[in-house]
Formats: sequence, C-alpha cells, structure tokens
Amino acid sequence: MLLAACSDKPADATASGFSSIDITGADYATGFSLTDHDGKLRTLADFQGKVVVVFFGYTQCPDVCPTSMSELAEAKRLLGADGERLQGLFVSVDPERDTPEVMKAYMASFDPGFLALYAAPDALPALAKSFRIYYKKVDGKTPTSYTMDHSAGSYVYDTQGRVRLYTRYGSGAQALASDVKKLLDEAR
Repeated sequence: MLLAACSDKPADATASGFSSIDITGADYATGFSLTDHDGKLRTLADFQGKVVVVFFGYTQCPDVCPTSMSELAEAKRLLGADGERLQGLFVSVDPERDTPEVMKAYMASFDPGFLALYAAPDALPALAKSFRIYYKKVDGKTPTSYTMDHSAGSYVYDTQGRVRLYTRYGSGAQALASDVKKLLDEAR
C-alpha cells in the first residue's frame, strides 16, 4: 500500500501542536458532493459543527482500510461524549464492487454513525485528483479477485468544514483523538 505525502508544507507536526500534518489553508481536499450508502447526496456542509475524518479505500481491502476505520472508531470512543462530534467518512475507490449495501454493512462493523460515500466511476478520477490521492486497480487471478492500491492517510476537517490535517496511516487512535479534541476545543 502507498502512503501519500499530501502537503507541500514541512511535516513539522510539533510546531502546530497536532500529531498529524497540519495542512491548514491547503488548496486541495476542499470539499465534495458524493452519494452516501443510503442514497443521500452529501457535502461537508452536512456535518457543520463536527470534526470530519475522510478516508479513501475499499471494502475488500485486507489490511489498511479495516485498520484505519478501526482506529477511527477507537478515536471516537476515546473522545467520550465528544465522540458524537466526530464524523467518519469512507470514500470508495472501488465502485465496481462497493455497492451501497456492501458499504453500509462495512461501516456498521466499525461504527453505525460512520458513512460510506461513492462517486460515479467516471467522476472518481477527478475526485481523486482534487484530494491528491492515488488509487489503481491491480489485477488478480480472476476478474473479480483484484485489489486496489491506494493512498492510506486520512483528511481531517474542522467544525467549519475546512481541511486542517492529514493523518498518516498507522498514527494510532490516541493521536487522532488528541488532534480531534484540539479541533473541537478550538470551536468552543
């Protein structure tokens, strides 16, 4: 799996006080208009007042995606009552297999409040470019046994819907919870 460096800024997380890479003011990953697993059109404005974490992946991913979603669910639990102000969003890079039904069941296995989003196959390349994420289908032994190489970090938005952080894969639930808490405290 690939890890994407999503900032032209130095990766000095300590200067900003965040564990994640501070990308405040970035001109990418600034928004979306995607359909959720219930068929509802969603934008960042739908989650005003919440910190939003966006991860791109696919439901048949053997390791990176379930680990990332588990860490996000654990971060929500670590936040206690503030966890209700954290919205997890999973954006599929595998529109061939990730049907709304499959994605809904996948999200429920991590947190029932998390949502899976998808773009039409012809719109996915532009979405990926606007978020500076990488994805590529890797053929398997059969037509349906392929895997997807993809970027493995998450974007974190503040309560006003501004992209603020890029969290690297494997940073851990505690670091993410701490960053989310800082963003929530900024909004108080």
